[in-house]
Amino acid sequence: MTATSARSAPSPSAAGPSASAAARMRDRLRSGLGLSGPRHARHALSAEQVDSLALPIGDDGVVVGVDTEGQPAVLGLNRPTPYDVVLIGSLWTAQVLALRAAATGARVAVETGRPQAWMQMVHAMGGGQNGLAVYEVGRVPPQGASAGTPVLVVRDCGMRPPRGRVVSGPWQSVVTLLPYLSPVAPRLIRQARLVGVQRISPDEATELGRTMALPRPDIESLPTLPDGVTLWCADRDRQYVMTQPTDAEIGLLGTPRRMD
Repeated sequence: MTATSARSAPSPSAAGPSASAAARMRDRLRSGLGLSGPRHARHALSAEQVDSLALPIGDDGVVVGVDTEGQPAVLGLNRPTPYDVVLIGSLWTAQVLALRAAATGARVAVETGRPQAWMQMVHAMGGGQNGLAVYEVGRVPPQGASAGTPVLVVRDCGMRPPRGRVVSGPWQSVVTLLPYLSPVAPRLIRQARLVGVQRISPDEATELGRTMALPRPDIESLPTLPDGVTLWCADRDRQYVMTQPTDAEIGLLGTPRRMD
């Protein structure tokens, strides 16, 4: 072997490890694993420590009030799947819900036949530039909802709301407000994922009990609910919630009331 060839030929100790490392890297890239990340010690729990873990279930959304135990009741409106809500109750409750949804970063589109009832909210929120806009019935344009800009559509269209042009979809929930139980209520309730009921008459409570298969104690309690209390029903789950307004909400909307 000449001196020149000895200088140009890599030694096994120099070429072997680097070549094998390059080969391993190519294999990782081809398999889609990418570059190696930082190395950290493993996080492990003993069997005795597992019970101490707690996961935040149901705390991502709009706080609609407190339950019978005084705990916050949260309504998750921003969802990647269509979500329809029917509220048989007051304009006051629907407006508080819209305000709080906007406060979470959602854009709120209100479809209403009484725009004057929503104008105070629009002005308070910057003239419709800060998350809340009001449209005439049937005039709500496509909202372009996405995970980054979720949308809540509030349909305040009276006792017989027409079928909406803008419907629920990914990251776009729809709340339909009915002041009382109406002939279209059973259809809307069947389509809804969540139904909220405030104080109604005994006859309405009996009819709603048949539609929703409510137990007798709930049917009897509905005509006596105080202002601001809503019975929220989802599948087989039922929860009474008291909506407690903040000082700012009282200044803008007044105190809770069932009649508008």
